[in-house]
Amino acid sequence: MGNEPKRERRDAARNRRAILDATDALLAEFGADNVSIEQVAAAAGVSKGTVFHRFGSKAGLMRALVVERAHALRDAVVGGPPPLGPGAPAAERLLAYFDEMFRLVVDNVELMIAYDKATDDPHTEAIHAFWYGHIASLLAEIRPDSDAEVLARVLLSTLNGDLVLHHIRTGQTERLAGAIHGLVESVATRPD
Repeated sequence: MGNEPKRERRDAARNRRAILDATDALLAEFGADNVSIEQVAAAAGVSKGTVFHRFGSKAGLMRALVVERAHALRDAVVGGPPPLGPGAPAAERLLAYFDEMFRLVVDNVELMIAYDKATDDPHTEAIHAFWYGHIASLLAEIRPDSDAEVLARVLLSTLNGDLVLHHIRTGQTERLAGAIHGLVESVATRPD
């Protein structure tokens, strides 16, 4: 019995969702640098203490939002339909992953920036280890001649929130998407 997951109370679940939704809305409206826990609490209709009790800190709140989105993508990678999920050739899966991750970052760029700023080293999070491992395993299959672990980190760095935000603000989102897709495609093409 001690190993059963603790069920969240209905009001706690409702508050959690309200806090996450309020944070999303505030980040979209005001940007990563202009959202405080006080604003989140007021917008969610809860006390500041409730936000801190539930998430611990601004970093914890940003982490919860990032993890929620990242897990949805992870689930598609692990068990979704090809080419993102299993069953497609490694090169197709790699391209599909980067296309999806790019869209995830673009759709949540302010959140990604807030998360990076609020977290000591976001790359030590378990979800990052999953991404690096997924990319590296695909690269090892496609390019056994490469250092797949380092190359995975290099490729993933192209999705840096600040870089993406710059291209969004200058109206060059699709240009960046094409460049990243082209880069990944060139790496995913087996040399003859």
